[in-house]
Amino acid sequence: MPSTQRRSRVCAVSYLNTVPLVWGALNGPQKGKIDLTFAVPSICATRVDEGVADAGILPVIEAARLGMETIPSIGIACRGKVRSILLFSKVPFDQVRTLAADTGSRTSVQLARIVLFRKFGADPLVFAAPPNLNDMLRSADAALLIGDAALAVDPAKVSHLCLDLGEEWLTLTGLPMVFALWAGRPGSLTPELVDLLQGSCQFGLQDLDRIIAEESGQRGFTHRLVDTYLRQQVDFELTNEHHEGLQTFLEFARELGNPVLTEASVLK
Repeated sequence: MPSTQRRSRVCAVSYLNTVPLVWGALNGPQKGKIDLTFAVPSICATRVDEGVADAGILPVIEAARLGMETIPSIGIACRGKVRSILLFSKVPFDQVRTLAADTGSRTSVQLARIVLFRKFGADPLVFAAPPNLNDMLRSADAALLIGDAALAVDPAKVSHLCLDLGEEWLTLTGLPMVFALWAGRPGSLTPELVDLLQGSCQFGLQDLDRIIAEESGQRGFTHRLVDTYLRQQVDFELTNEHHEGLQTFLEFARELGNPVLTEASVLK
């Protein structure tokens, strides 16, 4: 690579579900070929929008709102129970008036609103809160945990009502749910960068045994939880059905309002 050629700047997410996507960039053939940093999903969106990063793992709600181009073949999705997007409530769900949310992923917040509205007729006031379940439920009727904070809580050991929002979305629509995609401003996802990101994911999916062994220890999760999560509950390779689910989600989100959405541009 010529010394005058700048490496692409990429912002990824520090959650467990992103590790396979960036594994090649951290440990494989793509290592050293991109400038990789980490942040929560909403901050990734800000960095890409402001031009600090050329690409990032963006919540699909933000990619659409900002009119970003996205890579259609890989992302973070599920087809049913996902385990890392959990909605807890201390009252019946049709009585939820306030929702404390970890707003690191605005997609998950909108998904919670959609499920509460369409299934239970509830339209709560949502406010941001640190991801501590007990503290959240002291100040609100319901609490949304996402990512590693959700994985750290065993729903079977919590006395409150709990919904897995991946499972709820499948029940509601019969479709997969897409949470995040690699995205960038129009023109920033060059063919070379797309190839690097796709290759990084493929390397990770071929090295899941090592990922599961290392990440379970580093994050304090059981080997079984991480194995089930990465092999069975998260989809990294996306199909036409995933994109149908994505469009349905964006339509439902527009109907609820806040935020105002535009169409995202999917790279062919």
